[in-house]
Amino acid sequence: MPAQLCATREALSGLRSGMTVMVGGFGLVGAPLTLIEALGELEVDGLTVISNNLGEPGRGLGKLLRQGKIRRAIGSYFTSNPEVAGAKQRGELEVGLLPQGTLAEAIRAGGAGLGGFYTPTGAGTSLAEGKEQRWLGGRLQVFEQPLTADFALIRAQRADSLGNLHYRRTAQNFNPAMATAARITVAEVDELLPEGALEPEAVHTPHLYVQRLVLAEVQILDVKPASEMLA
Repeated sequence: MPAQLCATREALSGLRSGMTVMVGGFGLVGAPLTLIEALGELEVDGLTVISNNLGEPGRGLGKLLRQGKIRRAIGSYFTSNPEVAGAKQRGELEVGLLPQGTLAEAIRAGGAGLGGFYTPTGAGTSLAEGKEQRWLGGRLQVFEQPLTADFALIRAQRADSLGNLHYRRTAQNFNPAMATAARITVAEVDELLPEGALEPEAVHTPHLYVQRLVLAEVQILDVKPASEMLA
């Protein structure tokens, strides 16, 4: 079935308080900023958000954090937003910290319908507390549960009218895996093309994983040049 092109608020229909939401992006790159802005306007709270990080202070998912809509965050790189630590210390936010590769594999496992996996990463450390550990192949390994969600909000560069998606360079990050691991996947895209306009080799996410499409309205306009970020 082709993905449905929706108005932004319509694309979030059915998203309710207490749900689990995957949100693509690394920092703000590849993040569905238009959908995040729309989510900030909904009267929902108590969300569990699975994302590499919670944006930046007041930007991206950082805006939802300030609004108190996020109850629990599962991710890897929360230091991109110092307000995450403050919210956790005040008891306003629960944090589930996963190594970045483990996070990516847990999302992939959720999309593939797997029951979980063992990894040596984090075994024997505080990250493995409360989890099953065993020796496999001569190495201590920790069992990680798969991750799934009610909604996945992702960002792509282009889509055709069926919902096939193409991502731009590193903006792929977590987006393709998240598209497979949610009950409803909403893709925010910069450009919508006719059916068949995407070459098969250019399709990163097949349309069968995408239920809804929205056109991007919010762009990152003030990203610092790499030379300034490394200075």
